[in-house]
Amino acid sequence: MDTDSVHSSHSHHSRGSNRHSERSRERHKPRSRDGSNRSDKNVTISTTSAHSAGAEQTPPTTEPQDDNWAETTTAVTGTSDHSLSQEDLAGFGKDSEAPVLKQSWLAFLPLALTLFLGVLVLVTPLAFLLLPQLLWAERLQACGTACEGLFLSLAFKLLILLLAGWAVFLRRPRAALPRLAIFKALLALLTLLLLLSYWLFFGVRILDSQDENYQGIVQFAVSLVDALLFTHYLAVVLLEVRQLQPCFSLCVIRSTDGETRHYNLGQLSIQRAALVVLEHYYKDFSVHNAALLTAAKSRTAKHLAALKVYSVDGPSSDGAASQSRAKMAAAARHKDTSHSELYYEEADHERRVRKRRARLVVAVEEAFTHVRRLQEEEKKKPPGDVMDPREAAQAIFPSMARALQKYLRTTRQQHCHSMDSIQSHLAFCITNNMTPKAFLESYLTPGPTLQYGKECWQVLQWTLVSEAAVTSPLRDGTEFQLKNPDFSLVVSSKAIPHLKISEEYVHPKSHKFVLLLQSETSV
Repeated sequence: MDTDSVHSSHSHHSRGSNRHSERSRERHKPRSRDGSNRSDKNVTISTTSAHSAGAEQTPPTTEPQDDNWAETTTAVTGTSDHSLSQEDLAGFGKDSEAPVLKQSWLAFLPLALTLFLGVLVLVTPLAFLLLPQLLWAERLQACGTACEGLFLSLAFKLLILLLAGWAVFLRRPRAALPRLAIFKALLALLTLLLLLSYWLFFGVRILDSQDENYQGIVQFAVSLVDALLFTHYLAVVLLEVRQLQPCFSLCVIRSTDGETRHYNLGQLSIQRAALVVLEHYYKDFSVHNAALLTAAKSRTAKHLAALKVYSVDGPSSDGAASQSRAKMAAAARHKDTSHSELYYEEADHERRVRKRRARLVVAVEEAFTHVRRLQEEEKKKPPGDVMDPREAAQAIFPSMARALQKYLRTTRQQHCHSMDSIQSHLAFCITNNMTPKAFLESYLTPGPTLQYGKECWQVLQWTLVSEAAVTSPLRDGTEFQLKNPDFSLVVSSKAIPHLKISEEYVHPKSHKFVLLLQSETSV
């Protein structure tokens, strides 16, 4: 006969006993530590901000958003008798301070090397033309019209090379990659070897002998510019054209909620593929809402906390183990009825969401109706007395603030929308003469990550975890992860199969037929 009995009690106690049990559970709750293992293949990708390339962001020290805005204060306004006054709302929802960006000289090293190499490329042909004129100008042979044509050709080629190099190499970097780009390094090395070879030939065959044929020297400089133009063409093919043809299909899965997207990419390295995935993530994936992921955990913890174990024989040496086994057995028996609790809980949540949504839609429609009425009245006033859209938004916002705040709380979106962002969006809708439905779309339907404020989603630091080297190209079956403190993106690649299309000729008369009509038929 078992000496332990399990008594399962649910939330039928009074409010005071619930608070007491919650305080006791918090007091006896063990502290958890992050014991995740770090891989030896971890590298970091830092996306650049809008102000500086390769900058790192420190966490902003801002005050948390007040969840009680538009909840406890009521005032009488021109649109509603149960809304909030603008004076009571003025102190909430201040803009967060700009993040502090730390500059690192390592981030500017590739740009400095690119500028140095570009200046060397432009100066070398001009030096080939000027050095003979400065050192032995009296012995140079005049080349006349032929040299003038070569001068004109050289000038335009240098101008084209300058513009083409600026378009390809001097663009603001989108991110600071963890490893060196192989193709860019090879192209820089090839350009440097080309310049050194021409300088070596110029020093041995022209400077030492002081060649008097100036037309040959000019043609030598023109040949260098032609070689540099072909090198730039090679750079365009390797860096831009090669990756245009799709070769791999990437499956990107967010680890917390399982949201999945698929992208087709060309021949890219793993680190550049990770950069493309992050660029698509901010515009394709919905904003990460951690509050929606805690429902199942809280439901399980609530059930386990409601279980009480009583020992009939008193405390014993194996009392803790027996209590643990008893709780596990009770939890296993509870699985048979947990689906019903989940069903009714979700149904109740959907009912409350529909109710809050209906109240929000009605409040917003009434506010926009009031705005239209004010706009008609403003047309009759002098131009100097017309109300600014921002002032109109601040005037009608209290009438819808309570309904909007309750809806955002019910759907667990209150941390994604601050008061200032809502008023700015409202002023934008009023300025562009949008409908109430257009205003509500940003709150009723979850949008992409970039739709929300940066304080809700901006993570400049990502860690790339890959078993293969991040500079190696994508292959069939390549897997890697992009981690940040809240979640990770798991990426797996599949090669797009080779498609073979054959043609089959169909004679134009093969699908024609003749219908013979008889007098006996009814046709």
